Amino acid sequence: MIRRLSLVLPCLLVASWLSAAAAEEPAPDTVIQSRSCEITSTDTQTLSVFTGNVIVTGNNIRLTCDRLDVVSLRSGGKQDTLGKQERFKSLVATGKVRIVQGEREATCEHAEVLPGEDRITLTGGPVVIDHGNNSMATGEPLVLYRRERRITGTNVRIVLPPLKDLGFDQHQPPPVPTEEPRKLP
Repeated sequence: MIRRLSLVLPCLLVASWLSAAAAEEPAPDTVIQSRSCEITSTDTQTLSVFTGNVIVTGNNIRLTCDRLDVVSLRSGGKQDTLGKQERFKSLVATGKVRIVQGEREATCEHAEVLPGEDRITLTGGPVVIDHGNNSMATGEPLVLYRRERRITGTNVRIVLPPLKDLGFDQHQPPPVPTEEPRKLP
């Protein structure tokens, strides 16, 4: 059975089911705001589509985009319109996507979040900036693996802070070897 709920201007959904995994202290609720949304629910999952000036704020994260599609697993009474949202299965953000978490920031045109795989795939001119270490990565696509703290991609360009000059001081004479060079057999 499919149940549909449409909300238009403005749409505000408090979605604690998008919050990070439970820690010692309960995580703050995740709040999704948009100009409109449509929520369709089956007995096992819920599809929520948010459009127009989408803003998601939650546990140390802020995401903005033009459209956000969220698939969450549900349980509870089969007659409930939304049921209990257990956890989200996927999240797809499109159009002027910007994700800020702590000192890290990512921008792109399309972001696919797969929490079961601890993976985020960024496409459409992705740029990832870490303001904490003053680094930047671009590529098409960029794939971020959360638990591994790893990024992969193709056509990648990484910009890092300047490296310390490892060369010799131009005003000093070159060092004198302390022993004779070994001769090859």
